[in-house]
Formats: sequence, structure tokens, C-alpha cells
Amino acid sequence: MNTKLHAICDSQGRPLNLIVTAGQVSDYTGARALLSSLPKVDWLLGDRGYDADWFRDALKDKGIRVCIPGRKKRKAPVKYDKCRYKCRNRIEIMFGRLKDWRRVATRYDRCPKVFLSAIALTAIVIYWL
Repeated sequence: MNTKLHAICDSQGRPLNLIVTAGQVSDYTGARALLSSLPKVDWLLGDRGYDADWFRDALKDKGIRVCIPGRKKRKAPVKYDKCRYKCRNRIEIMFGRLKDWRRVATRYDRCPKVFLSAIALTAIVIYWL
């Protein structure tokens, strides 16, 4: 069983909202699910998996500037702030710290709800306690 973890993080790399989707599902599904729960921010940093015109337009409507590199197969290249994009390493560090917990890294739990609960509990202990 495969899963993808999608997260909204603050500027310090602490998770604010987490969802789990099936591993074979596109990242657009996770983006659509998290769109309504985005906090009031100036910038959104994301990886290439979230590069979609509809997602960029939805963020622009919310007043959020986007720093997402374009997909390699995109016909017209997308400009993004490369210096700002380097700050996305905080998000990757957050995912790495969550996977330091053996239960999350090896995915002992078969039920997605229980697995998400384990991730949430791990995030609370690491970042908020």
C-alpha cells in the first residue's frame, strides 16, 4: 500500500495541516484538498508536483504569490524566485524528521486514518510540545 503525505507548513517548517492520499493519485488531489485550509500568507512554496494553472489561479485569487517551478514537460516555462525556493528545504527537513519515527517511516498502520493519526501525533510531539 502506497501513500503520499501532503502538508501545509509555516515559515519555520512546522506542520499546520496534514492529509494523506493514495500513492497513485496525482499531487493535484492533495492540492485541491488543502486549498481551502490555507492560512493568510504572502508566499506559497511548492514542488513541481503542484504546478497547475488552476492551482496558480486559485492562489492568485486568494492573494498568495506562488513560488513553484514548472514541470519539465510544460510548453511555456514558468518563472519563479530561485532564491526564495531554496527556503523549501525546511519543508523537506520536516518530512525527514517525521520519518525519523519508525512507525511513520515503515508505515505499520494499514488503515489510512490510523496512519494519519500516527503522523499527527508525531508532528505534535516533535514540533508543538
